[in-house]
Amino acid sequence: MTTLTRAHHNQALWRDYLELTKPKVVVLMLITSLVGMFLATRAGVPWAVLVFGNLGIACCAGGAAVVNHVVDRRIDALMARTHKRPIAVGRVSPRAALIFALILALSGQALLLAFTNQLTAWLTLASLLGYAVIYTGFLKRATPQNIVIGGLAGAAPPLLGWVAVTGHVSAEPLLLMLIIFAWTPPHFWALAIHRKEEYAKADIPMLPVTHGEHYTKVHIVFYTLILLAVSLLPYVIQMSGPLYLLCALGLGARFLQWTWVLYRGARPHAAMNTFKYSIYYLFLLFIALLVDHYLLLTL
Repeated sequence: MTTLTRAHHNQALWRDYLELTKPKVVVLMLITSLVGMFLATRAGVPWAVLVFGNLGIACCAGGAAVVNHVVDRRIDALMARTHKRPIAVGRVSPRAALIFALILALSGQALLLAFTNQLTAWLTLASLLGYAVIYTGFLKRATPQNIVIGGLAGAAPPLLGWVAVTGHVSAEPLLLMLIIFAWTPPHFWALAIHRKEEYAKADIPMLPVTHGEHYTKVHIVFYTLILLAVSLLPYVIQMSGPLYLLCALGLGARFLQWTWVLYRGARPHAAMNTFKYSIYYLFLLFIALLVDHYLLLTL
């Protein structure tokens, strides 16, 4: 490879900076944030809050993701799933990435302060620091329960969306947050089983590495049962109606079926299939909440 070609290959493009923000993860977070906003009111969400509030949340989430790339760059270089990430291969320098993360975080905070309220801005900042500093910088390398404890930061978007509209915290958004908190362990541990050897190579104490696959599978089933129970609570507290209840039962039963298949080792690639289904599960569950909300308003 010539020097000119190598320089072109290593040059950062806008796609590299976009990749640093983990856009697919941010989109899923924004869906839960949007649902939180719409569930918070019987009237329409003000357009400025809807647009700029979610943009602010997205910027802060993206900034936290960039920090994750910087901190994990040596780990990323060792893992097949992540070894082509922009910082790991040298297309983006850690310094440039941190400047980018700071710009995103400050822009996000400015948008939230200007178009929502101070409580939303503070809660978003706490979520950013929880993921970028506490989880990425400490918990991920410190304990096999890293994803359980660190899951609080990733569970915040529906609470942020709700507070952006109402200006206060109440039981309903905390329940939405609890659903994502219970969803995170079976979602991520399924991926961790699939990538067990890579985490071991990178010396990351994920549960399958420290306690074995059987132990992890038992806990995946256990947390999925908790998730199924928690997902029914919006109906119990009359936050949602029968449509959501049926969707939560159906989606939860299917999730439990996949975790049981994973536990029994009955199918190849069950871990990755469980991981993929978990993403569809969360997306469809929150869409069901939203559809049910507006159905109730029309009755």
